[in-house]
Amino acid sequence: MTDYFGYDVHFVMNITDIDDKIILRARQNYLFDNFRAKHTTLTPELVDLVVTAWTDYVQLKVSKGLPESDKIQVGQEQTAWTSIAARFQDRAWRQECLKRDEKFEMHFSAANKTLAAIEEAEKSLGNQTGADVTLKFIDASKDVLAPALDKKEGSTVTDPSISRATATYWEAEFFKDMRRLRVREPDTLTRVTEYVPEVVSFVEGIVKNGFAYEVDGSIYFDTRAFDKSEGHDYAKLEPWSKGNRELLEEGEGALSAGSARRSAADFALWKASKPGEPSWPSPWGPGRPGWHIECSVMASAIFGDSMDIHSGGIDLAFPHHDNEMAQSEAYHNCSAWVNYFIHTGHLHIEGLKMSKSLKNFITIDEILQKYSARQLRLAFLTQLWNAKIDFSESLMTGDVRTIETSLNNFFANVKALLNQAQVDGHPLDAQHRFRDVERELTDRLHHSQSAFRAALCDSFNTPEALNILRELVSRTNVYINTRGPNLDLGVIERIARWLGRMLRMFGLGEGETSEIGWGQEQSYEDGSVNREEILMPYIRALSSFRDGVRKVAIAKGENALKDILALCDRLRDTDLVPLGVALDDVEDGKALVKLVPPAELIKAREEKRAQAEAKAAKKAVAIEAERQAKLVKLEKGRTSPQELFRPPNVPEGTYTTWDENGIPLTDGEGKELSKNQAKKVQKAYSDQKKRHEEFLAWQREQGN
Repeated sequence: MTDYFGYDVHFVMNITDIDDKIILRARQNYLFDNFRAKHTTLTPELVDLVVTAWTDYVQLKVSKGLPESDKIQVGQEQTAWTSIAARFQDRAWRQECLKRDEKFEMHFSAANKTLAAIEEAEKSLGNQTGADVTLKFIDASKDVLAPALDKKEGSTVTDPSISRATATYWEAEFFKDMRRLRVREPDTLTRVTEYVPEVVSFVEGIVKNGFAYEVDGSIYFDTRAFDKSEGHDYAKLEPWSKGNRELLEEGEGALSAGSARRSAADFALWKASKPGEPSWPSPWGPGRPGWHIECSVMASAIFGDSMDIHSGGIDLAFPHHDNEMAQSEAYHNCSAWVNYFIHTGHLHIEGLKMSKSLKNFITIDEILQKYSARQLRLAFLTQLWNAKIDFSESLMTGDVRTIETSLNNFFANVKALLNQAQVDGHPLDAQHRFRDVERELTDRLHHSQSAFRAALCDSFNTPEALNILRELVSRTNVYINTRGPNLDLGVIERIARWLGRMLRMFGLGEGETSEIGWGQEQSYEDGSVNREEILMPYIRALSSFRDGVRKVAIAKGENALKDILALCDRLRDTDLVPLGVALDDVEDGKALVKLVPPAELIKAREEKRAQAEAKAAKKAVAIEAERQAKLVKLEKGRTSPQELFRPPNVPEGTYTTWDENGIPLTDGEGKELSKNQAKKVQKAYSDQKKRHEEFLAWQREQGN
């Protein structure tokens, strides 16, 4: 929107740092760390405590997904677990459990892991064990032990800095990952803990306008009053989800208890804090903001009573965004707080929604160890932003790799051609090179630019926009390969520069430069470049090549020319490849110089070497097969023709008389061979005589 369409954008990002999930996780981690620090010895009391926590976890968490026929009776948890674990191996049974509770696998795995740790600990009781064994046992039980500790001692955790520290840590990790993915930081960053007084004032305004009410120190938004009032509609984004109790409860948070709300659809604007939760002063007593009110207050503090665009995942449409709109319009007395919502599609891994419970959860850190930020951004650009985004190995190794390789090769060729032209200078042949094919290619550039804009105007259709860039690269490659020395480099350069700008606009470039290509990431140390560190590897390669050529020239050997050419090949194929330099030999005897990532050149060289080795191996197999066939043929000639028709080469009694050459005259009954039989044995004799002569000649060769 800024780099391409030229809009002036004020991008605000809100950070939720008081959410129920954050409070609960921070509290559990705090209690678990304290527990871990206090227990360094494996005792029966410690094991019993974990067993009790495990039993409660099985009944509260695992049982949610079990069918009625497999429900575990209280007191029979460990006895019944063997059967449950066996049933878990049945995929169909497991899928049915997931339908009842999508986190079933996660809960089962946590319980199974803890039970294994309990059994191991019970074996170790009474033995000499160190702190490491105890801590290993506690750590393996964390998923089960932490909720039990929170249930028992959660109300004692009153320091608000504990939950804030957790939020601060993950905020820093989030922005670290965003920088690695080259996602631009917001212009303004707001955090809920910094806007609590504004939240209180905002809630007071909604109450004053008649759209909220108090229950036991909590303030709830009155959805029915809002929906009935003139100019207002509740759940404008997803009116069909109004009565969805599951979504409504999820929106209220894990720490929200049932209360005397006027309607099940009413949601908390301000929550009275319970023991173990952070709190701030308000006219209704100590409390904290509800989840939905946070964004409304912070956005209103920056933008006022309206904004153009509000973004978020499609799962936030209801109730979060619908509640945001309702409470904001109730406060500002307006009919439209947001002009446009941008709801992005869910990320799916190999066809399944990314979820810890489905065991297909991938962190940004994990994915960046396998693929580059550019490749990841390309993967997302090949799919519509508002559709289900499917991330798969086939996508990364197929379409993404093809696009990146195609563009890398194109930019490398264009830069090599331009560099060579700079070395050669302007041709003095008094010919212009802008002819019909150049005009057609220029028209193609203009058409691509227009189509590219149309694609982005069509709800940011990035897959179509990428296809347009790929097609332009393909057309330009055809032009380069067919025009030879008559290339108009100006046309090629204009295309390459525009392509580079569009790729950097998509965040695919490594820098904000205007050079041809993706752009390179600039790495400076103390603001200067270490010339020796950069240049020395190239200088050493050229010096080694020079030394080799001088040595061959001084020796004046018979194979000097062949040896010099071999040195040239070694410079091209061995010395320059790790430095990212590619020399492409062309027909006029010169070489196009390309700068290519070393990993790509090494991979291409190894693939070429592997192909050559495979070809050589195939040839060797063919030669061996031919040799074996020849040996089989020669072996047939080992028998002399005189012995061919005598036992044991023929069955005893086949013939009774032979002539001086060993050719049969009569059959086994003493009858003279017929003309046809005589003809056959004569031919067999002649063939064997020829084979035997070849066999004897081969034997003589082997003897030599």
